[in-house]
Amino acid sequence: MRYVHRFRVRAPLAAVAAFHHQAASMAAITPPPAVVRLHQAPAILSEGDTMAFTLWLGPLPVPWTARIEEVSPTGFVDRQVRGPFAAWRHRHSYVAITPTVTEVVDEIEATLRAHAWWGLVGLGMWLTLPLLFAYRAWKTRRLLE
Repeated sequence: MRYVHRFRVRAPLAAVAAFHHQAASMAAITPPPAVVRLHQAPAILSEGDTMAFTLWLGPLPVPWTARIEEVSPTGFVDRQVRGPFAAWRHRHSYVAITPTVTEVVDEIEATLRAHAWWGLVGLGMWLTLPLLFAYRAWKTRRLLE
């Protein structure tokens, strides 16, 4: 499965990248009623770092561990090493449109787990990605513009 979301924010590329490279940004742009509880993550994400967190979907805890890869000034990849999907690769990219406008591109490739419960949880999460990323775009603009 593949999902792509793009949006523009009135902020320089360096500011957008700096914001998204902060581990705390994930919780800041997650829509309610979902809650992110970080267990392990450096303040600033770098190549090879691990983020361990629980994504609370209402009363349902979804444990997740991701490895940070392919870090550059214009993006990074978070790859699930433990979580609800059989595979999950999320590429975060930032493209300067002008000196003060940046396009944020999220590209996700995922495979559902062949498990009755986690396959269903993963499918539910996958189907809500458009809503999740619409909120993330709105919240990112609110925080950076």
